[in-house]
Amino acid sequence: MGKILAVCISEQKGTLKTAVDKGLMIKDFGLEHDAHAGKWHRQISLLAVEAVRAFEEKYNFKVPAGAFGENLLVEGIDLKNLPIGTRLKVNDILLEITQIGKKCHLGCNIQKQTGECIMPNEGVFAIVLNGGEIKAQDTIFVEA
Repeated sequence: MGKILAVCISEQKGTLKTAVDKGLMIKDFGLEHDAHAGKWHRQISLLAVEAVRAFEEKYNFKVPAGAFGENLLVEGIDLKNLPIGTRLKVNDILLEITQIGKKCHLGCNIQKQTGECIMPNEGVFAIVLNGGEIKAQDTIFVEA
């Protein structure tokens, strides 16, 4: 069991996401108003805050929620070690992990500043099996 610390969206791909008060997950699509939503296998991106904190400590560099392009900043779950196919539940929302890690895009601002990005090793991607409303402080459960 973990906690959602931030829900983030961006209107364009390749840009920093910004935290919103709440979001609407749409089945088979992703997070409403997010540029990465659509009919593909990376509808939602998740990142463990523990990885972000380790990065911040290593580089003495504060990283705001959404800066790595994550939709959901999560506390208390070792996301990168969950197998593909694992399901995550938040309220009525059901997500299924489809990918662990991704190559960082060439325009990554954090990689330009520090020489490193954590998404290739720490980023987790999922599809939305069941939609609903999500907000910071919601509890997230690992289903199976």
